[in-house]
Amino acid sequence: MHKKIYVLLLLFASLLMLSFSANALDISAKGAVLLEMQSGDVVYGKNADARLPMASTTKIMTAIVVIENAELDDTVVIEPCMTNVEGSSIYLHEGECLKISDLLYALLLESANDASVALAYTVGGSIEGFAQMMNDKAAELGLSNTHFTNPHGLDDCEHYTTPYELGLISVYAMKNPVFAEIVSTYKKEIPLNNGEGSRVLVNHNKLLRSYDGAIGIKTGFTKKCGRCLVSCAERDGVMLVCVTLNAPNDWNDHKNMLDLGFNKYTSINLTENYDYTVRLNSIGGNKESFLAKSDGKLSITLEKNNVNISAVFEANRLISAPVSVGDVVGRIVFYNNGTEIGSLPVKAIENVKAINYKKSFFERLFK
Repeated sequence: MHKKIYVLLLLFASLLMLSFSANALDISAKGAVLLEMQSGDVVYGKNADARLPMASTTKIMTAIVVIENAELDDTVVIEPCMTNVEGSSIYLHEGECLKISDLLYALLLESANDASVALAYTVGGSIEGFAQMMNDKAAELGLSNTHFTNPHGLDDCEHYTTPYELGLISVYAMKNPVFAEIVSTYKKEIPLNNGEGSRVLVNHNKLLRSYDGAIGIKTGFTKKCGRCLVSCAERDGVMLVCVTLNAPNDWNDHKNMLDLGFNKYTSINLTENYDYTVRLNSIGGNKESFLAKSDGKLSITLEKNNVNISAVFEANRLISAPVSVGDVVGRIVFYNNGTEIGSLPVKAIENVKAINYKKSFFERLFK
């Protein structure tokens, strides 16, 4: 019978209250949202569900669709349809060869529209085909207020998202290590026209150099869309994604919103300072009991003024031999204010051999 047999209470005193509140923010954006990445909590929102154009922040979805559907070391031969694209560009030359990974850096650092078109034709066969892949991905992520018609974000009345759904796309993208590595890069060199020279790509995201903990992700602008920005920052285990659409003062908007998030949340390592070791009873073995211990590490992000954590060890009261080191014999479950927030397996750290009672009886008999 599965029973709770050992309880550890870990009481955390309430941490400092927020130094300022969301109500104090003066955000210039027409639409904005701040998300805590681990929980998905909306920390702050302003017209978060309004359908708005997104400019080049579109390229977040472009990049993740490419990363998930292409080999990054594959070579793209630039065709005429991939050159002379309106807007920001790295001036691709017909006939030059670039790796998909090079084009991704151009897409995300320099916001190159010609790179986005080259990737779209390579992965989707056409602009329309690739846009359908983007929309399929949006549907897979459960988004109902997002629609793509192109891979670059140039103006189109049927090309839109909401701050909240763009935030969800960005949270998803930042969990991909390839994407996260690219958008955190400040400067990158890629080839120019088959050895003619090199292109130096510089990330347009000023927060990488001006905000402590910034690790991404994408800027955007058209006259119709206004200034658009998605950022991500991490401090002491807390990760936040911030989105503003049509924000005249976007850099300051993001700094203020991210400051709000870091003042509100804390990351707690549930296993760092605690030894979750328990002695369990065994039956049918050469030992009456054995030691078991939680396996792995677990951190959780919580609101600073809402921390009250307990841990419950769950296992069978009696465990039959044999038991080998590494066998999972239970789990430790963590709760915050009574709500489960995570768990870890508990594994045996001692062996218990099974007794062969028939053999044991005859051994005793002849002795």
